[in-house]
Formats: sequence, structure tokens, C-alpha cells
Amino acid sequence: MPKENIYNDLYERAKNGEHFKNLMPLVLSRENILLAYRNIKNNTGSHTTGTDGMTIDDIKKMTTEEVVDKVKYTVSGTKRGYRPKAVRRKEIPKPNGEPRPLGIPCIWDRLIQQCFKQVLEPICEAHFSKHSYGFRPNCSVENAIADTYYRLQKSHLHYIIEFDIQSFFDNVNHVKLIRQMWTLGIRDKHFLGKILRMLKAPIKMPSGELKYPIKGTPQGGIISPLLANIVLNELDRWVESNWEENPVVYKYSHKKNTKGKAIKSSGYRAMRSTKLKEMYIVRYADDFRIFCRTKTAAERTKIAITQWLVERLKLEVSQEKTRVVNVKRKYSEFLGFKIKVYSKGSQKVVKSHISDKNINTKKKALVKQVKRIARPRPKIGRLEEIWQYNAMVRGMQNYYRIATEINFYCHKLNRAVMTIITNRLSGISKKGRKLTKAEKERYGKSEMLRYLSDEPIYPVGYVQHKIPMSKKFGVSYESDTRAIKIINHKTYKRSMEYVDNRISLYFAQKGKCAVTGEKFTTAKEIHCHHKIPKSQGGTDEYENLILVTKIVHKLIHASTAVTVAKNLKFCNPDMKKLNELRKLVGNIIL
Repeated sequence: MPKENIYNDLYERAKNGEHFKNLMPLVLSRENILLAYRNIKNNTGSHTTGTDGMTIDDIKKMTTEEVVDKVKYTVSGTKRGYRPKAVRRKEIPKPNGEPRPLGIPCIWDRLIQQCFKQVLEPICEAHFSKHSYGFRPNCSVENAIADTYYRLQKSHLHYIIEFDIQSFFDNVNHVKLIRQMWTLGIRDKHFLGKILRMLKAPIKMPSGELKYPIKGTPQGGIISPLLANIVLNELDRWVESNWEENPVVYKYSHKKNTKGKAIKSSGYRAMRSTKLKEMYIVRYADDFRIFCRTKTAAERTKIAITQWLVERLKLEVSQEKTRVVNVKRKYSEFLGFKIKVYSKGSQKVVKSHISDKNINTKKKALVKQVKRIARPRPKIGRLEEIWQYNAMVRGMQNYYRIATEINFYCHKLNRAVMTIITNRLSGISKKGRKLTKAEKERYGKSEMLRYLSDEPIYPVGYVQHKIPMSKKFGVSYESDTRAIKIINHKTYKRSMEYVDNRISLYFAQKGKCAVTGEKFTTAKEIHCHHKIPKSQGGTDEYENLILVTKIVHKLIHASTAVTVAKNLKFCNPDMKKLNELRKLVGNIIL
């Protein structure tokens, strides 16, 4: 089995129902560990300290061999076995003011969790439901909302059950979770034992007290969202088995559509004359909605699912927050949107808004940030405050533009923001620096666009509604395998920072030499050049590195005319770029 295809291979084998009994060598392989570092490096959480006070910056200075050896020894090199360090408990306020407990593992334990996640995820993905969208590759909130719209408009399921599981992450049953992983084909007892150790890692409270959990998976752990999906995948499949994938439906003749999937309409029509409960699920992590056709079916389904969650998953449902909503009369809330259907001719059409709670939260945050532009925080200049405000506007618009009424709400936000801008900021202009291509496409035609200190302030009220896109089925780990091919190439005793930046450059340069534009065909052809040599104080930082072919690398460092002439015969470089690099290393311009 080729190493570079390992993740796709795991997915395909799991899809075929294979069981896995020897996963630890994959978890502790050099390629998997280095890829894990790459995947967590850019997370903002990687710079948050755990109970040992370390961050990703302490790892990036180490050589690849040191990191690989450290992970292997920590996981399986000691007599006591893997013992995660205490998880730091931190509470952050929710929008409603209540505290949300986070568990922050130490950075080495986060790296180890990522190693396990990379091997576990492809196997689980082969078994997960198509109606689950939270924290999965190629899935998003947009896909969940698209599925919701489909159930309301096309399937005409206008009774929604809004479920709320009480403290889901704090109440996951450890024994049940391990059994579920076994059912999914994870039959490596050493692998499962180390997952259990992660779950039972002690929690260091703000008071300094250590608590030893008997249930739950800490929010903040890298592997926690995947484990949550494993727990609730059983719910997805149970709901589907009641109607969508009920064996009864296959007893009726059915054709296949253009994608080769069975058209089950005949079976569904026959089933509606029985006492079977028609139900469909749309789930995003622990937040899920059940869609039913009638109020009676919805009430019966609510009772059945509540009882099933208690008996099978040992989870309690909040009776106060769980309710049945007729969306022809009232709004239902899901993932920050409030959704209703209304009549348009002979059809029922979805109308969606930003939820009241979220619009107020966004308004307060944007107004607060505009005030910071007027009076920047210490050590943060006005320019950086503008960038942060623009990032907030862009993020909010990207998330909520799938709401049908997005323009109405963004105009309300724009009025609140413009009041502050007009009253508190001087020097506002309608002209400034040249917009980037992306900025011009998005805001170039807006008359709301304003500039301060030559920098654009993005107009929150200028946004186009976007029809939510459905999920693309199938999973590919091709980008991971391409990274592994580069990791596999010898990097000797280089730092983690160097190895990872080398991969980033490969993707940024689209697999081509920066000087000749030629495509690299093998990893051996890739030479990573330090623009400012390390002997002259150069670092392994991304900005100081560039990928070139072996011949170009020789040309950059060549100090004699004979060497230059010899190598120029074998390539056709961009002389301007070549001379810029030669100048930085102290060589004469050609």
C-alpha cells in the first residue's frame, strides 16, 4: 500500500466494511506526525498555552527527528503508557452571559490528538450520514441550511422539532463511545485505549484543583468534534432507518436517477398509509432539527427521539428548549438563522433572517470595533483596528448572506455603524488606495464604501444574497497526500518550521519553480533556498524561503562565470528574479 495514498486508502477500505486492527503504526508514522504539525500550526489555539505553558512556537524550533521521536516516546515509549497532561479549564462567556467551559490540552497532547484524528477521520467519514454537516471535510453551515431549505420547500415538511441536548459535550458516555468506534470498524485495542486516556485526562480548574472526568469530552480538544460526530452518528442512522432508509421502502419497485441513486417515491407513498413516523434529520454537531409532515407525527417523534437519546446514548434533552414549530405560522431558529415559509402563488417559499440574538450580538461587536478605530487600543494602531473591523464585516457577510432577507438586516447594521463613523471619525473620504481584485469584485460598485487613512472601511450594508449550496458527496484527501510526498523527501536535521513552510511554498507556487516557472515532477527536484542565507542571519520563516530547481539553486550561488555558463545551458530562468536572489546572497548581477 503506497504511503502517499494512506488516507484515501483508509476511507475506501472502511467504505467496503473492512475492520482495522493495526492502526498505531500509521498514527506514529513520520509522515502522519509532520502532517499533524502542519494542520495545527495555523490554528489560533496553537498559540494558547496549556497547563505546561508551551505553545506551537516551542515545537517549531525543534528538528523533525526530535518532534517525531518525542511524539513516539510520549505515546508508546514509557512503561506507564500514554498519560496526557492535565487539561486547562477556561470559561468564556456566551452571548447570553452564561459561561462556556473550554478544556485546553497541552500543545504536545494537541499534536498527538491531531495524529489520531487524521487516521480516525477517514474511517469514520465512510460511515457518517449525509445529513450531518458539523466539523466534517467538505461540509459547512451553508450545506446544513441548504438541506433545511430543501426539506421545507421541496419536501413540504413544515413541522420542525427543535431539539436541545443538555450539556452534550459534558455528558458523552465514555464506554458507549468506545463501543461505537468498535462498531465502525476500529478494532485496534491499543488505539482505543489511548483515545480513552485522552477522554479521562485530568482537568485543572481555575482554582488549581484537579478533577478526573468519568464522562464527557472537553470542548477545545482537537479530537472532540470528531468524537461528538461518532456519538451522534448513531442518532442520524436511527432517524434514517425509521423512514428514509426503512427496509420497507425497498420492497417497492424503484428506478434510479442519473446519479445511480434509487428513486424511492413509490415506497414512501405506500409507507404514508401505515403507522410509521415520517421524519428527516439535519444535524450540525450537537445542534439538530427533525422535519415532519404533520403536527401529530411531530409530537410522536419528539417523544420517541427523547426516549431514544436517554436509553441509547445516555443523554438528557432540555424539555424547556425542545419544541415543535409549525413554520407556516412561526419562525424556527437554527444555526443563527430564523426560518419560516410563506405562500407565493401555489407554492410555499422559505423566508430566512438573522436570528434576533445574533443580530444584536453582531451590532454590538461592530459598533464597539468602530469606536476602537476612532480611539485605537494601546499598542494597536488605527490601521490594524480597521483591518480587524473589515475582517468582522467580511466574516459576518460570508456566514449570513444565505439568509433571504440579508439585505434588510445588513442595512440596519450599516445605519448603526455609519452613525458612529460620521460622528466620531474625522478624515473620512470616498477615495483611497487601489482596491485589491477581491475587494473590487465585492465592494467596488458600492456607494457606501469609505476610506480612512487611505484604507477602505468595508460597507456592512453592501452584500448580495447567495443561494446556499448543497454538500458535494465523497471525500478526497488528495491535498494531504501531496503534502506527504514532499514530507517524504529527506529534510535531514531541518527545523519543523522549515519543513512545513517548504510545503506551504509548494502549494503557493502551484508546484512550480519560482524562477523558471517549470513544474516540479519529483520531490528530489525541489530545492528550498534561503533568500538571506542562515550564515548571514537568515531564518526558516516563510518570507525568507523560496522553491527553485536544483540548477537554479546552483545559479543563485554560483560565483564564477564558468559555473554560471555551464548551468545556464540547462534552463531558461527569469533573469530579473534570478539576479534579485543572487544579489541577496552577495553575488554579482548577471
